[in-house]
Amino acid sequence: MAEPKYVSCVRLADILEEVSHDSVNRFLLRERYTPEDLFNEVKEEVTLVGGTLSVDDSVEDKPYRDPQKSAFVGYFWSGKHKRTVKGINLITLYYTDLVGHSYPINFRIYDKREGKTKNDYFREMVLEVMQWGIKPTWVTGDSWYSSLDNLKFLRNEKVGFLFGVADNRKVSLDRGKLIQIKRLEIPESGLMVYLKEFGWVKVFCQLFKNEPRYYIMYQPTLARLHHLTRAEFKQVHDEHWEIECFHRVIKQVCNIERFYVRDEQAIRNHFYCALRAFGKLQTLCIQGVNGNCYEISRQ
Repeated sequence: MAEPKYVSCVRLADILEEVSHDSVNRFLLRERYTPEDLFNEVKEEVTLVGGTLSVDDSVEDKPYRDPQKSAFVGYFWSGKHKRTVKGINLITLYYTDLVGHSYPINFRIYDKREGKTKNDYFREMVLEVMQWGIKPTWVTGDSWYSSLDNLKFLRNEKVGFLFGVADNRKVSLDRGKLIQIKRLEIPESGLMVYLKEFGWVKVFCQLFKNEPRYYIMYQPTLARLHHLTRAEFKQVHDEHWEIECFHRVIKQVCNIERFYVRDEQAIRNHFYCALRAFGKLQTLCIQGVNGNCYEISRQ
């Protein structure tokens, strides 16, 4: 953040003056930061009980990197480019508490050598943050994370959720009579349906760029599920949208895509530092020092 235009170790050493570029490089290679370190840095800034825990992933573009010479680089579907691109895939858990303070609290860099899917990482990270003390009321994600395994996992953890779902996902108004969600007439207040192989959920529909998007909500008790309103859906959905804003800031302000190191540990440390930089910006905004996260780079 100290130098928005040039991001090399040499340039940072020029700015810091008393630190050599070799020291910067050694720092990236030496440290062993973990996702729990990220959580420990921000846990005092949020209320750990009752918030919304959101999951999403982001592709950090590295179009000119050779996957054979640089750790973690591969080909991933990009929502930004609407196609498969070369880059590094970052999966993040983002927490928003009851007063609206929000921070990234856990992350993974997708590593195909581990043989895990993004859904595996998601369940692993949720269990971790719960062990660290997070007790969310809601867990949210897009349709990529709405697999049956994930939904059943959250039901077993007794936590409510909101997930986007594909328009051809099959549900029934009466057990045994399956119909695709897109063929339902869904009122503003939502519609109780039986999700195939899962159980009762409430479906909401929202237009996005004139196209309908479908979401399912779940609460551990049927009575609570019945009483979910459009206002509650909108509030939880808006809290989930914070993670999209987070993705833009870490790319445009925290320079998470811009680095020259190739070593696995150096890349991990760079990503950690970019997420910590975002956390610092959030704290400055909450304290009223900055009006928004973009102010520092504009000035």
